[in-house]
Formats: sequence, structure tokens, C-alpha cells
Amino acid sequence: MSIKSDLWIERKCEEEGLISPFERELVRRVDDRRIISSGLSSYGYDCRLARDEFKVFSPINGTEIDPKRFDVNALLDVPLKADGDGGEYWLLPPHSYALGVTIETFRIPRNVTCIALGKSTYARCGLIVNTTPLEANWHGRLVVELYNAANLPVRLYAEEGFVQILFFESDEDCRTSYADRAGKYQGQTGLTLPKL
Repeated sequence: MSIKSDLWIERKCEEEGLISPFERELVRRVDDRRIISSGLSSYGYDCRLARDEFKVFSPINGTEIDPKRFDVNALLDVPLKADGDGGEYWLLPPHSYALGVTIETFRIPRNVTCIALGKSTYARCGLIVNTTPLEANWHGRLVVELYNAANLPVRLYAEEGFVQILFFESDEDCRTSYADRAGKYQGQTGLTLPKL
């Protein structure tokens, strides 16, 4: 099993729709403003945080978090704020946990597994991204779990890079893929909450 290069990622996007929408270059500027990079990198792909769904856990309305009986009242919609240069962001309070979703949709081949990791720009601000697998034969938009470990709020910029995906290809197909076992998060199109 080996990590896959930008050439492999681009080829799989063209031939099999691996990532959609797909940016062939690492984008660092949009409309003359600097952004947190997104798009194709040497051995991965930097995804953008979708503006349509972002929720923060709050103790105000919820009493506990039970993954078997998830109470949607434990999550709050947080308003987007405008930055001086035309960007938009959410403010994640200190020691808070949030759920976001990628703009990109993935279609993972049967002999590939991926890992989502946080970008170092955000890690240096105290943001921890839960390491998340994208399993063989899974497809959908990726829900990402975010934790602000800092003692100050962290800005999370909408439609800018926030997580990197690394692709690993096996030399053989797996016996049972995510699709074969009817994985519960198969085909998610937005922010999907915990399921049994």
C-alpha cells in the first residue's frame, strides 16, 4: 500500500470522478484576497469548508451527548461573520467542538482508503481535526469534527481549505467494502449526525 501522488489523484478525478468539484492547482488567492490553501497538493487534496452547514456543540440546550440517541438540540447554528477583505468565517469558542462538511464530494475506489487530517495553518492556531477515514467504496461529502484546544476563539473560514485528504491504494481489492456492508454514512450530502 502506498500514498498516492498528485498525478494519480488528478487521473482518478478525470477517469472516475474521485473528487468533485476538483481544483487541479493549489489555490491560494480568490478575488485578489489570500485564502487558506485548497486544491491538489503533492500527495493529497486540501478540502474547503462548506458554508451551508456548520454546527457547534452547546451546553445551553443539551444535557448530554448520546451517540445512540443524539439530541439535535445539543447543536447550535453559528452565524457567519464578514472579514474585512471579503472573506466569511465562523468563530469557534475556546474548548468547543463543532461539525463541518466539505464542499467536495468523494467517490472512493474499492482498493483505496483515505485519511483526513487537519491543515498545519489551523493546527498552529489550536484547532484539532479528528483524523477521519474515507473507506473503500464510500461516497459522499465528508463530515469533519473540529475541536478548538486554544484558550481563545478560532476563526474558521468558509470556502477555504481546512482539511487535507491523503489517498492510499492497496495492491488488492478488499473482501468487504463500505458499500458492500451498507455503511450508515454512505451517500451523505451534508452534515449528517451520529447514527446507529
